[in-house]
Amino acid sequence: MAKINTVMFDFDGTIMDTNRVILQSWQHTFRTFEGRERSEEEIYSTFGEPLYITMKKVLPNIPVEEAAEVYRSYHYDKFTDLISVFPGMLELLKALKDRDHKVVLVTSRLWPTTKIGLDKYGMQKYFDTIVTGDDCRNFKPDPEPVNIALKRLSSRPEESIMIGDTIFDILSAKNAGVKSALVSWALAVKEEEMNGENSPDYIIKKPEDVLEIIG
Repeated sequence: MAKINTVMFDFDGTIMDTNRVILQSWQHTFRTFEGRERSEEEIYSTFGEPLYITMKKVLPNIPVEEAAEVYRSYHYDKFTDLISVFPGMLELLKALKDRDHKVVLVTSRLWPTTKIGLDKYGMQKYFDTIVTGDDCRNFKPDPEPVNIALKRLSSRPEESIMIGDTIFDILSAKNAGVKSALVSWALAVKEEEMNGENSPDYIIKKPEDVLEIIG
């Protein structure tokens, strides 16, 4: 295997624990339009999808823009207070930069709240480039987000790895020809989806495992 020099990370569920703010934002949206909450399991099953795609699926009778505005208003207001970085991630990002690896953030989240999360923990300095939902026409599992990062950094797919917490991250990596790793601390993991051709190349149980994988 070629030596890995470019390490890509998803944001939600991989670097940042955003589960509470996402869950509460959805419940607020459901209360607004349906007068009730839905099960946490149903909400967790949507993790990793772009917001507008999920809106069309779960609230098909509500105009997407109207529902998204209710969600985003609550989400933005609560975001800073309800997020946290996963233990060990800051140390991992620093170690990768100290070893001169190219470090990339590839997320379907839009830039405004991505920036809030990064700024809260002073993380922007660790990334050589950041690809958000604002940069893409096609989202994970399409390879476009990963390919944008590869092109920006002149990185080769065979020397790159994508680390994420959903099937969308794994398939985006595979479709772009890069190695894939699934974090085991993610709520979004559905083991039945991660079989056969969908299987990640690696399972990461703790952030420092990344350093062993890339050598």
